[in-house]
Amino acid sequence: MMSGVASLLLYLIVTVCLTVAQLPRPDGAGETLSVAGAAVAAVAATVWRPRCSVILLTDGTTSSTTVFTELGGLGAPWGVTVFQVAAEGKSPNMTEALLSRLVAQARRVRQVSWCVTVVVVSDDSAFLAASAEWIFKGRLLVWTNRLLAVTRRPLSHLRHLHTSFSMMNAMLLLLDDTSGYPRCSVYLFLPYSPPGASGVKVATWTHERGLQLTSPLQLFPDKFTRFVHRPQLVVAAEEFQPHVLVKATEAPGRSLSFAGPMAELLHLLANTLNFTYIFRRPPDGSWGAKQPDGTWTGMVGMVGRQEADLGLGPFGISATRAEMVDFTRPILIDYARIMAGRGRPEIDPWGFFLPLAPLVWVSILMALLVVFFANLLLYICSPPHDARNGLWLLNTIYDYLCVLLHQDVQQPLVWWWERLVLGGWLLMTLVLTQSYSGTLMSLLAVRYIPQPLQTLRDLLNEHSITMIWEANTAYVQYLKSAESGIFREVMDTEKAGRIMYVKSTEYTYMRDELVRLGTHVFLGEDLSGKVLMAQDFSNTGRCDFYASKEIFLPFMFCMIGQKNSPLLLSLNERIRSVTGAGLYGHWMSSTIPNSTSCVNAPTTITINTSLSLTNLWGMFVLLAGGHLLALVVLGLELLSVRNFYNRDPVKLFI
Repeated sequence: MMSGVASLLLYLIVTVCLTVAQLPRPDGAGETLSVAGAAVAAVAATVWRPRCSVILLTDGTTSSTTVFTELGGLGAPWGVTVFQVAAEGKSPNMTEALLSRLVAQARRVRQVSWCVTVVVVSDDSAFLAASAEWIFKGRLLVWTNRLLAVTRRPLSHLRHLHTSFSMMNAMLLLLDDTSGYPRCSVYLFLPYSPPGASGVKVATWTHERGLQLTSPLQLFPDKFTRFVHRPQLVVAAEEFQPHVLVKATEAPGRSLSFAGPMAELLHLLANTLNFTYIFRRPPDGSWGAKQPDGTWTGMVGMVGRQEADLGLGPFGISATRAEMVDFTRPILIDYARIMAGRGRPEIDPWGFFLPLAPLVWVSILMALLVVFFANLLLYICSPPHDARNGLWLLNTIYDYLCVLLHQDVQQPLVWWWERLVLGGWLLMTLVLTQSYSGTLMSLLAVRYIPQPLQTLRDLLNEHSITMIWEANTAYVQYLKSAESGIFREVMDTEKAGRIMYVKSTEYTYMRDELVRLGTHVFLGEDLSGKVLMAQDFSNTGRCDFYASKEIFLPFMFCMIGQKNSPLLLSLNERIRSVTGAGLYGHWMSSTIPNSTSCVNAPTTITINTSLSLTNLWGMFVLLAGGHLLALVVLGLELLSVRNFYNRDPVKLFI
């Protein structure tokens, strides 16, 4: 590994330096890097760590002699890589293209180095601005790496560097040798400074005194630990219960404010980082999704276009959104469930079958066959046989059925074994029928609440149900990108009009006017469903909704920031402390009253009322069916007897 890194660095140095050697040396001897080389080395020495390297970027005005002379003075532990863009005679577009390729190559050096300090040397303010822009856009620097720009230009000519330098771990070294005695001043641009603010001088350098600090700030300080100025950040936010609640609507002279756990988290972050904030709601009221033309909607679009500094969210992390914004540490993990309306209590008219399980009914029939064959076997093995007619076995089965149905037995019992077998059957049927009657009385007082939609497959099979999703969320973005599987089947139902989209501000209407009727179901975050059910329970005292047993599409939720923003690093440290201490969970529990009241609501209820025909019509149907079957059998018997005697009329009078 070490040899590979060294060979790569050596390759870059040789290749680039050969190019530099062919460039003409500028007239005169007072090159910026040559005069300020000792100051650059002094600044760099304060931040050296093991395995650090330097990337030196010049604009073609530095001679090869100066480059090779000053390389040794830097004292980089892992060497120096030199890149040079000769901007003279080239158009701005050509310079931009060269810088983009240069940054791509320099990033390879950064990836194999533990830490990197980028030194940009130029007296051209346009080149400094372009190089800083590409270093930022090309992600050449992470916060642990540093940027030092060296120039003779006065600070008043470099105000356009404020935006890019304030958002990077960067400083500006200004060389002043007009008096014949070189003097260097080191400036720092603070993030979110007031308009018109200039850089803060943090150090000076002279040959006599060396490097001296002139400010409480250190060289390359962590500017985002706590802001010196108290900036006002723009935070994109929208109502998202239970995380974000609208506290006040926009009105003349009154700003918009939010409450809830995420608002508490933002307030804590603002106090510890020393910033204020204002809220802005997205025009379309959505979280944000990528459109077919490549544009972004909602809060993700606002933050990505730098219309807002932060997005409150919380937002589900996805690869598509990562193209537009950066995410903080996860605040929580949530998943989707189906929330549907609970059915009305129903009476099962066939409930008289329920006291005994199907296996018990089968066992009764099997026991009846067992006693039949036991009687047959004992009858054969008991000589001498009495003179009984051939219908004895059928009569025996009939007697046992009569006992099961609490009827009397008319056939006389001659043998002792007949009494023994019948006694055992009587004992079994006594216990069975008493258990049946007691359980039946209990079941007649039970009402069943149907909850049929427990999985996505159940939902797909119910073609009359419309699915409700929140518009432009990570869930919808993922479903639309699915190419196969059940999620693809779900999105295919959109063509049949079975999917509708709502905003988070329309949840209450959606719950009361659509889901409650049973014609629609809501598919969203588990916590959102709990809030909707808890609010309804607080208002009505009933559990009219239920959540599915199946969970799907787990997502990590967090805040979002602008791409490559170092502000997120400071937010991450504080978010980790908040979530690790359980504060967010505490805020959540205090925000959702009655949150567990309907989580495990019973699917059956017991009532105290008189029995009606609604409870018992199944029994009457069974009775009528039995009588009808008996009439059919009687008719068949009469018809068969009549045909028999029609063939032999003499028997009719015997």
